[in-house]
Amino acid sequence: MIKEFKDFIAKGNVMDMAVGIIVGAAFTAIVSSLVADLINPIIGLFTGGIDFTEVFYVLGDGEYATLAEAEEAGAGVFAIGRFVMAVINFFIIAFVVFMLVKGVNNLKRKEAKEPEPVADTGPTELEILMEIRDSLKTRA
Repeated sequence: MIKEFKDFIAKGNVMDMAVGIIVGAAFTAIVSSLVADLINPIIGLFTGGIDFTEVFYVLGDGEYATLAEAEEAGAGVFAIGRFVMAVINFFIIAFVVFMLVKGVNNLKRKEAKEPEPVADTGPTELEILMEIRDSLKTRA
Protein backbone atom coordinates (compact mmCIF):
# COMPACT_ATOMS: atom_id res chain seq x y z
CA MET A 1 0.00 0.00 0.00
CA ILE A 2 2.83 2.40 0.82
CA LYS A 3 4.53 1.54 -2.48
CA GLU A 4 1.32 2.32 -4.36
CA PHE A 5 1.07 5.64 -2.53
CA LYS A 6 4.69 6.50 -3.42
CA ASP A 7 4.02 5.61 -7.07
CA PHE A 8 0.90 7.80 -7.03
CA ILE A 9 2.74 10.78 -5.51
CA ALA A 10 5.72 10.37 -7.84
CA LYS A 11 3.54 10.67 -10.96
CA GLY A 12 4.12 13.89 -12.88
CA ASN A 13 0.48 14.96 -12.84
CA VAL A 14 0.26 14.93 -9.05
CA MET A 15 3.47 16.89 -8.67
CA ASP A 16 2.38 19.39 -11.34
CA MET A 17 -0.93 19.86 -9.54
CA ALA A 18 0.83 20.40 -6.20
CA VAL A 19 3.12 23.03 -7.70
CA GLY A 20 0.11 24.69 -9.34
CA ILE A 21 -1.77 24.87 -6.05
CA ILE A 22 1.23 26.36 -4.23
CA VAL A 23 1.86 28.94 -6.94
CA GLY A 24 -1.88 29.69 -7.10
CA ALA A 25 -2.01 30.36 -3.35
CA ALA A 26 0.97 32.71 -3.60
CA PHE A 27 -0.61 34.44 -6.61
CA THR A 28 -3.87 34.87 -4.69
CA ALA A 29 -1.97 36.62 -1.90
CA ILE A 30 -0.40 38.98 -4.46
CA VAL A 31 -3.77 39.78 -6.04
CA SER A 32 -5.38 40.31 -2.63
CA SER A 33 -2.64 42.78 -1.78
CA LEU A 34 -3.05 44.47 -5.17
CA VAL A 35 -6.76 44.98 -4.55
CA ALA A 36 -6.46 45.97 -0.87
CA ASP A 37 -3.36 48.15 -1.14
CA LEU A 38 -3.65 49.68 -4.62
CA ILE A 39 -7.11 49.37 -6.14
CA ASN A 40 -9.21 50.11 -3.04
CA PRO A 41 -7.36 53.38 -2.31
CA ILE A 42 -7.93 54.47 -5.92
CA ILE A 43 -11.63 53.60 -5.60
CA GLY A 44 -11.61 55.56 -2.34
CA LEU A 45 -10.26 58.59 -4.19
CA PHE A 46 -13.22 58.54 -6.57
CA THR A 47 -15.77 57.87 -3.82
CA GLY A 48 -14.66 60.72 -1.58
CA GLY A 49 -12.25 58.81 0.65
CA ILE A 50 -14.59 55.97 1.57
CA ASP A 51 -12.67 52.86 2.62
CA PHE A 52 -14.47 50.36 0.47
CA THR A 53 -13.70 47.40 2.73
CA GLU A 54 -15.50 49.18 5.59
CA VAL A 55 -18.83 49.36 3.78
CA PHE A 56 -21.17 47.23 5.86
CA TYR A 57 -24.69 47.10 7.22
CA VAL A 58 -25.56 45.90 10.69
CA LEU A 59 -28.30 43.28 10.72
CA GLY A 60 -30.18 44.08 13.88
CA ASP A 61 -29.71 46.65 16.61
CA GLY A 62 -26.57 48.63 17.31
CA GLU A 63 -24.34 51.30 15.85
CA TYR A 64 -20.73 50.50 15.09
CA ALA A 65 -18.07 52.76 13.61
CA THR A 66 -16.09 49.96 11.96
CA LEU A 67 -16.68 46.49 10.70
CA ALA A 68 -14.17 45.13 13.22
CA GLU A 69 -16.12 46.67 16.11
CA ALA A 70 -19.37 45.12 14.88
CA GLU A 71 -17.75 41.71 14.53
CA GLU A 72 -16.13 41.93 17.99
CA ALA A 73 -19.52 42.75 19.49
CA GLY A 74 -20.96 39.69 17.78
CA ALA A 75 -23.41 41.68 15.70
CA GLY A 76 -24.66 40.26 12.45
CA VAL A 77 -23.19 42.24 9.58
CA PHE A 78 -23.72 42.37 5.87
CA ALA A 79 -20.14 43.10 4.76
CA ILE A 80 -20.77 44.38 1.24
CA GLY A 81 -17.24 45.86 0.99
CA ARG A 82 -15.56 42.51 1.57
CA PHE A 83 -17.83 40.90 -0.99
CA VAL A 84 -17.05 43.52 -3.62
CA MET A 85 -13.34 43.12 -2.85
CA ALA A 86 -13.67 39.35 -3.38
CA VAL A 87 -15.43 39.96 -6.72
CA ILE A 88 -12.65 42.34 -7.80
CA ASN A 89 -10.05 39.73 -6.77
CA PHE A 90 -11.88 37.10 -8.81
CA PHE A 91 -11.99 39.23 -11.95
CA ILE A 92 -8.32 40.16 -11.69
CA ILE A 93 -7.30 36.52 -11.20
CA ALA A 94 -9.63 35.38 -13.99
CA PHE A 95 -8.19 38.02 -16.35
CA VAL A 96 -4.59 37.05 -15.58
CA VAL A 97 -5.39 33.34 -16.04
CA PHE A 98 -7.14 34.19 -19.31
CA MET A 99 -4.05 36.07 -20.53
CA LEU A 100 -1.79 33.15 -19.54
CA VAL A 101 -3.97 30.61 -21.34
CA LYS A 102 -4.21 32.88 -24.38
CA GLY A 103 -0.41 33.20 -24.46
CA VAL A 104 0.10 29.45 -24.18
CA ASN A 105 -2.49 28.81 -26.91
CA ASN A 106 -0.74 31.32 -29.21
CA LEU A 107 2.57 29.53 -28.65
CA LYS A 108 0.97 26.18 -29.42
CA ARG A 109 -0.58 27.58 -32.62
CA LYS A 110 2.77 28.97 -33.75
CA GLU A 111 4.43 25.62 -33.13
CA ALA A 112 1.69 23.83 -35.07
CA LYS A 113 2.02 26.22 -38.03
CA GLU A 114 5.76 25.79 -38.38
CA PRO A 115 6.28 22.64 -40.44
CA GLU A 116 8.99 20.27 -39.45
CA PRO A 117 11.99 20.49 -41.76
CA VAL A 118 11.93 17.54 -44.13
CA ALA A 119 15.22 15.72 -44.31
CA ASP A 120 16.32 15.10 -47.91
CA THR A 121 16.88 11.36 -47.81
CA GLY A 122 17.13 10.97 -51.57
CA PRO A 123 15.16 8.56 -53.72
CA THR A 124 13.58 5.48 -52.19
CA GLU A 125 14.66 1.95 -53.07
CA LEU A 126 11.55 1.52 -55.22
CA GLU A 127 12.32 4.69 -57.17
CA ILE A 128 15.89 3.52 -57.87
CA LEU A 129 14.67 0.09 -59.04
CA MET A 130 12.13 1.76 -61.34
CA GLU A 131 14.89 3.95 -62.82
CA ILE A 132 17.05 0.87 -63.45
CA ARG A 133 14.11 -0.92 -65.08
CA ASP A 134 13.36 2.06 -67.33
CA SER A 135 17.04 2.38 -68.23
CA LEU A 136 17.24 -1.31 -69.18
CA LYS A 137 14.08 -0.99 -71.33
CA THR A 138 15.59 1.84 -73.38
CA ARG A 139 18.80 -0.17 -74.05
CA ALA A 140 16.98 -3.19 -75.33
